[in-house]
Amino acid sequence: MNTGDTAWVLISAALVMLMTPGLAFFYGGMVRSKSVLNMLMMSFISLAVVSILWVLYGYSLAFGNDLGAGLLGNFDNIGMKGVLGALTGPADHQFPVMAFVMFQLMFAIITPALISGAIADRAKFWGWTLFIGLWVTIVYFPVAHWVFAFSSADGATVGGWIANNLKALDFAGGTAVHINAGAAGLAVALVLGKRKGWPKEPMRPHNLPFVLLGAALLWFGWYGFNAGSALGANETAAVAFATTTVATAAAVLGWLLVEQFRDGKPTTLGAASGAVAGLVAITPACAFVSPLGAIAIGVIAGALCSLAVGLKFRFGYDDSLDVVGVHLVGGLVGTLLIGFFGTTSVNSAGADGLFYGGGFGLLGRQAIAAVSVLAFSFVLTFIIAFVVNKTVGFRADEEAEVTGIDESEHAESAYEFGAFSSARGANKGSVTAGATAVLEGSNKS
Repeated sequence: MNTGDTAWVLISAALVMLMTPGLAFFYGGMVRSKSVLNMLMMSFISLAVVSILWVLYGYSLAFGNDLGAGLLGNFDNIGMKGVLGALTGPADHQFPVMAFVMFQLMFAIITPALISGAIADRAKFWGWTLFIGLWVTIVYFPVAHWVFAFSSADGATVGGWIANNLKALDFAGGTAVHINAGAAGLAVALVLGKRKGWPKEPMRPHNLPFVLLGAALLWFGWYGFNAGSALGANETAAVAFATTTVATAAAVLGWLLVEQFRDGKPTTLGAASGAVAGLVAITPACAFVSPLGAIAIGVIAGALCSLAVGLKFRFGYDDSLDVVGVHLVGGLVGTLLIGFFGTTSVNSAGADGLFYGGGFGLLGRQAIAAVSVLAFSFVLTFIIAFVVNKTVGFRADEEAEVTGIDESEHAESAYEFGAFSSARGANKGSVTAGATAVLEGSNKS
């Protein structure tokens, strides 16, 4: 066992775990104050539900030996059977399979959490919880098998069709995570319908410092997401770390420049959203492009995602926190641009894109992978959300939405304004009484 690689995989798993609370703050700051706790809980509950399902059967379905046609893993690793004590990786860089299990679990956790932003302010908590369990089982685990499960060199284990048959490139989850979650977000938003008052009523973010804090935590954790996918402390991890940094920085600038020319002002929300758009776009490409290619991907993603968030007003779907505009569009941009900027000079396991003499072959494979995941996720998610809504109930009723989803679903509020007002009133009374006494004493003198 290589202890350095083992340490890096475990640290990366912890970094990716931190991304889910970071996402909760990012989304929580963007909703109205009466919905912030529900938004935080929609991310937090994913940690609980997916962790249990992953151990019971999720890992086996995603990374077990293929059942046929590269579509789904088998049941050999149900309940972590055959995992304890096993090692994986090259002969001189082996690490425990359990470390890999935990690393991939964190990807499975954050992916459904990403969807929640599309239905902010209007989802029942237990309906959402049931949806998560069904969605990861029916949608995420199979797609993870397609994209992340590679066949072993000796042929003993057969993986998914995108990774092994199509040979499309996705280093850390542009298809399996972001296109998957973005398409699902669109489907769920269509099933649940628009928020009451949208788009006529203003629904501004209630806490922009939360949004920036969440974006910063996501950026920090994303180094585990991307560089950790090298599964070792090596050159590939270093390249992914570098490209992740510069692509995200470039996307912030790209988004803000669009805001400046379109609206006349660069915004804090735009900077945070641009950073996330850059992180999304570089995810599939981070180990296959040069730093200069990463800058180009970041600028393009930042600008296009900034423009794409307006599509919901044109087409009339209420994607509350722009999951479609950032994750679906950003995932598509990053996945397709590998077909232009991919280069084997960075990673011999990759392929040359159009700008490096590779022709249109890689671009075509990237497009097939992206469209396949998008269509699969959208159709099945629509069906799952529809069934949940018609059975246990998914959409909150109008009264709960108006008064606040926090009170109706959790019997709590994030901010106790009443107590603050009472205390302020009491303090004001004390100050007034004290001032009167001083004035009276002064007059007697």
